[in-house]
Amino acid sequence: MPSRTVNKNVRQADVSARAAAARISSAEPGDDPGSRTLRRGLQLLDAVLASGREGLRVVDLCRAAGLERATVHRLLATLVESGYAAQRGRFRYVAGPRLAAMAQPAGMPNMAVRLRPVLERVSAACGDAAFAIVREGPASHCIARHVGTHPVQILVIQVGTRQPLGVGAAGLALLSALPDDEVHAAVAANARVLGRYGGMTPERMALLVRATRERGWSVIGNHATDGVLAVGMAVRNSEGEPVAAISVASTLDRMPRERQQLIARWMREALAALLPGGL
Repeated sequence: MPSRTVNKNVRQADVSARAAAARISSAEPGDDPGSRTLRRGLQLLDAVLASGREGLRVVDLCRAAGLERATVHRLLATLVESGYAAQRGRFRYVAGPRLAAMAQPAGMPNMAVRLRPVLERVSAACGDAAFAIVREGPASHCIARHVGTHPVQILVIQVGTRQPLGVGAAGLALLSALPDDEVHAAVAANARVLGRYGGMTPERMALLVRATRERGWSVIGNHATDGVLAVGMAVRNSEGEPVAAISVASTLDRMPRERQQLIARWMREALAALLPGGL
């Protein structure tokens, strides 16, 4: 019988996909569904990490992990929600905020370290506490705080505090800077808990996002904390992508419209002076 030759047009990606599928199908008999799901999720995460800053499309992830599109979408939703993966643009997926710090070269300052001088400058100018947050899926995570000199400091959150993205001024600024599909996904993920924050609703959040985009900076009061109003501004990286945000919070009587605008100007000036190339 004549020997068969391999079709040279078969792409390496397809070969890898079949190999990956074979590995999954050859799981031990005692392998339970939970273990299989975890293995697939980790396999998908490995592919995302291997793609670096460019990321991969869903179709590429299906080939790399040897998984069906529906399975990849389901696993990606969980990875994004938990902060282990993130969308880059509309179609690609990269390592999320929980893993980004681990991927930084040795000696590279993290975002908290780089944002602290900005917070110090803004806080010195206004006398109030300043905060920095990053995104973790549909949540915000406070990574730095600087206390001001005014006798009454409104310390609405502490370093380590996590809350739904958008209920605070910094989170609202960061949420508003994201593409529409990511905004909708984050609001939908938080819909069940938004009411705990001053009666916030998805509809109210949509209005705040629209106003923030028109203004260029956020302002929100009486939602995360009663009697408090805060101003926020998104912080972008060297490629122009929103990756963090800063805010200043104070009592309502210290935050008339003119002072809100002044604080926003101080924020913009501090970012331009201290992070001219982005975070």
